Amino acid sequence: MSTPATSTGRILVVDDQAANLRVVTALLSRQGYEVVAASTGDEALELYAQSPPDLILLDVMMPGMDGFEVMAALRADSPLRVPVVFVTAAHDRDLLLRAFDAGVVDYVTKPFLPEELLARVNAHVGLKLTRDRLERVAREREELVNLVAHDLKNPLTSVLFASDLLINNGCKPERVPRYLQMIHESADDALGYIRHYLESQAGHRERAEQEEGIRADLAETLDWLVRRYEMQLDARGIRVQVQPPANGAAQVAMDPRVLRQVSENLVTNAMKYAPGSDLTLAARNSAPGFWQLIVADRGPGIPVARQRELFKPFVRLHEADIDDGLSSGLGLSLAKQIVVNAGGQLWYEERKHGGSRFIIELPEA
Repeated sequence: MSTPATSTGRILVVDDQAANLRVVTALLSRQGYEVVAASTGDEALELYAQSPPDLILLDVMMPGMDGFEVMAALRADSPLRVPVVFVTAAHDRDLLLRAFDAGVVDYVTKPFLPEELLARVNAHVGLKLTRDRLERVAREREELVNLVAHDLKNPLTSVLFASDLLINNGCKPERVPRYLQMIHESADDALGYIRHYLESQAGHRERAEQEEGIRADLAETLDWLVRRYEMQLDARGIRVQVQPPANGAAQVAMDPRVLRQVSENLVTNAMKYAPGSDLTLAARNSAPGFWQLIVADRGPGIPVARQRELFKPFVRLHEADIDDGLSSGLGLSLAKQIVVNAGGQLWYEERKHGGSRFIIELPEA
């Protein structure tokens, strides 16, 4: 007997003969496959549209729409990513060549041996599932690269800002220690981000156990934002007003470094789009069991046409954005993903008399 399938898959069997459908369905089901059956080409296309399978066993000669017409319909709108194996009683060489030209990956002749059918099905489903896994890993790695590259941008920009001033003697002597401290803290944050992503990719159980009790203090986060960006904000003529939580004790269920990472994306956006305006950094109570961290400016606001796409990947805040090679349009998308994964929400509001307000809402620790 053929080796049972090592990974279950979903197979669409198309045959106009009810007896053939029963035999093939029973054979594949015993091997652990999920099987859906169609007796016509139209029914097969409908089932495919509902949920693409991992393999299609397709009878060639059927009344109405034959196997070649089904293949043409499957490939009409987009490349076919599902392997198709023809099941045919014909041994005609020209027909088989035509089948491969149509896009099938293999064929089985009737009457077939169960061992041969299972061997071919196992091989093609295994290849399909392996390809899917490799594509998923590639996507995850690409997302990780985008994430790390974006999150390193802010601390490295701070390092560059401070080091440029020091190299060019652009600051008062009494401020030199503060700029050196900014460089050190920014570099430490950059290394912390890298460490965080490496550990999360490795799936460290110890880290997961430690994070069960994580908490970030909103007052400390606001204070960190002011200290980290006060000089860059001042250089852009932005006046900062801080409104700490009323009772001074506001802690949310998020790693402090991650909360700083999310909120500094909002502050750096204000620096870019609202120079010369007022910036408000605030923390306040929200719904029971939730706190909000608010970043609000008096800049031009977000155009209405962009607001609906604001948190989509690779979308920039303004149509006239200049591509400086650093802005990827991922900041708000990544920030929202992080906040939602922590059980919170991130949204945008227009301010009366102009400006933008971004609100991070997180569960209380």
